[in-house]
Amino acid sequence: MHSVELCAGAGGQAIGLEKAGFEHEALVEIDRHCCETLRLNRPKWSVIEDDVRVFKDRSGDFKGVELVAGGLPCPPFSVAGKQLGALDERNLFPDALDIIDAVRPKAVMIENVRGFLDAVFEDYRASLKVQLRKLGYEADWRLLNASDFGVPQLRPRVVIVATKREFWSDFAWPCTERYNPKTVGETLYPLMAANGWLGAEAWRDRADEIAPTVVGGSKKHGGPDLGPTRARAAWAKLGVEGRTIAEEAPAADFVGMPRLTVPMVALIQGFPPEWKFAGRKTAAYRQVGNAFPPPVATAVATELRKAISVRRSLAVA
Repeated sequence: MHSVELCAGAGGQAIGLEKAGFEHEALVEIDRHCCETLRLNRPKWSVIEDDVRVFKDRSGDFKGVELVAGGLPCPPFSVAGKQLGALDERNLFPDALDIIDAVRPKAVMIENVRGFLDAVFEDYRASLKVQLRKLGYEADWRLLNASDFGVPQLRPRVVIVATKREFWSDFAWPCTERYNPKTVGETLYPLMAANGWLGAEAWRDRADEIAPTVVGGSKKHGGPDLGPTRARAAWAKLGVEGRTIAEEAPAADFVGMPRLTVPMVALIQGFPPEWKFAGRKTAAYRQVGNAFPPPVATAVATELRKAISVRRSLAVA
């Protein structure tokens, strides 16, 4: 099965879709560093460095792919912003609907922030369902915590799914993992100890919880740090200095609270250890911090793939 992904970022959702069995016909992303990351890790992927609003004019070229997915911009719905919703110029839901109309995939999968479910957007959500229904789709959404899918971080995210009406009864939300994910200490110990840090084991034992939500920031706000004061305080309880991101793991004689490196934060987000990020520290960290954890994407996309495969299998039989 094939997919088109909008606002692909550094590949979190793309990795998940790939693992679920989807081949990417196109990954649309406007950020240069993100595009470089995608090409660096998957040279054969068709990465389109463009604005979604521009891409939609030729989205009909991809008519018939099975899945349209994406992580649409979060600021219109984020509690960290003004929650302007439809009035926010960064809101790409109307453009995504135009692309869905042009492509007519069997399924749709869109990720966004928890704020999308706030009461202030009740009418917006209802309108979205109506618009999708007019296009022949049934839709629903659910708040999923990354920690329920093996990611060592809470990270609540809203996932919106839709399928053509004939597939809807075959879709089921994914089941959560049987056990809790590894702690921050268990996850990051090999990287923390990479330079022979003598305090690595003691730190591992202290960092015995999953991570707070990683905050990525935007081009206008936020740099290479683990977020505002409250977030940094949560990291401090795990023995992590969150005011900056480090270039490398602690030295053997390091004393104090260690900082995380970009590869460490990537593991906290659920990226595979071999995934590399293009750009300097600030650009790389923002890519990681704004990503959709791959294991969550895999879990949802796998269920969508099952749903849209059932009817096809019956037809063949």
